Amino acid sequence: MSSSLPGVRPLPDSQYDLSTYWGRVRHTASITDPRTLLVSSAGLTDAKNLLVAYKNGQIPHMTPDLWKAKKIVDSTLHPDTGEAVFLPFRMSCFVLSNLVVTAGMLTPGLGNRGTIAWQVANQSLNVAINYSNSNKSSPLSWSKIAQSYFLAVGASCSVAVGLNSLVPRLKSITPSTRLILGRLVPFAAVASAGALNVFLMRGEEIRTGIDVFPVLSQKAKEAFAAQGKSPSEVESLGKSQKAATLAVGETAVSRVLNSSPIMVIPALALVRFQKTEWLKKNPRWTTPLNLGLILVTSYAVLPLALAAFPQRQKVRADSLEERFHGRGGEGGLVEFNRGI
Repeated sequence: MSSSLPGVRPLPDSQYDLSTYWGRVRHTASITDPRTLLVSSAGLTDAKNLLVAYKNGQIPHMTPDLWKAKKIVDSTLHPDTGEAVFLPFRMSCFVLSNLVVTAGMLTPGLGNRGTIAWQVANQSLNVAINYSNSNKSSPLSWSKIAQSYFLAVGASCSVAVGLNSLVPRLKSITPSTRLILGRLVPFAAVASAGALNVFLMRGEEIRTGIDVFPVLSQKAKEAFAAQGKSPSEVESLGKSQKAATLAVGETAVSRVLNSSPIMVIPALALVRFQKTEWLKKNPRWTTPLNLGLILVTSYAVLPLALAAFPQRQKVRADSLEERFHGRGGEGGLVEFNRGI
C-alpha cells in the first residue's frame, strides 16, 4: 500500500470520503478494479516512483496521474509489508479467482463427491486469500494454517453434505420449495465456513493481539515531517487483543455480506431461467448463464461488502485494554489495520 513507501509527506488516504459508507464503496471499487491486474512490474515501479516523488515534495499537489498511481499501488501492495500480494489472491482478482469455484458449488445436481470437491476447492482459495491479506503483525505458523484449513474444510463439507441429505427428506414442503432449498445449500455452507475460516486463519491475532497506533493530528504530522519522518513510521503503542477481535470479527461479517448475495441471487435466478422455454430448448446455455449471473453479482456486491467497515479502523483508546487508556492521539483515538 502507498503508506509503506518512503517519504516525509503523507499521501491523502483516498479521493473519496472514507468516513462515509458510500465514500468507502467508491474507494473499494477503485482498488478492486480488475484492470489493475494488467499493470506490469515496470508499471508498478513507475507508480511507486511517482508517489515517492510526491511524498518527498517534488510534486506540489495530487494530480489524476498520482491518483491512478495510488490506485495501482494500493491494489497491489500489502498495507503492512509493502510487498506485492500474489496476483490470484489480491482483492482486485477476488471475483475472477472465485468465479469457477462459485460456479462449481452452484452447479445443479451435484452429488456428495462433487459437493465435497468444490467445498475443498473453495476453502483452499479462502485460506490463501485470508493469509495473503491478513494483518502481518501477528503472523501464523504453518502448523496453525494447516489446522485452520482442515477445520474449515471439515465444517463446510459437513454443512453442505448434511443439508444435501436433509432437504430431500422434507416431504411436507412442495417440490419447488425443495428445489430452491437445495440450491441454497451452498450458501449455508459457504457463509458458515467462510466466517469460521476467517476466525481460524486469524485466530493467532486474537490470541496475541495486533499493533495499534495513535491517530496523529495535523500538527503531529507536520512535526514528523520536520524531523524528516513519515507518519507511517509512528511507533506502535503495543498489541491489543480487543482490537484484533474487532478486526477479525468485522472481516468475518464482511465475508458473509459478500458471499450471501453471490450464493443466493444467481442460484434463485437460475431456477427461474430453467423454467423458461428458451433454456429448456437450449440447455447448453445453462453453464454460461450461471457464470454470467455469478460474475455480474460478484462485481456488484464486492465493493458494497468490503466497504461495510473501514480497512484502517479508528477506535477510542479507552475502549481497548487498560494499558492503552489515555494514550490515544487526536481525539483520544487509536487506529489499526483491519485486514481484508
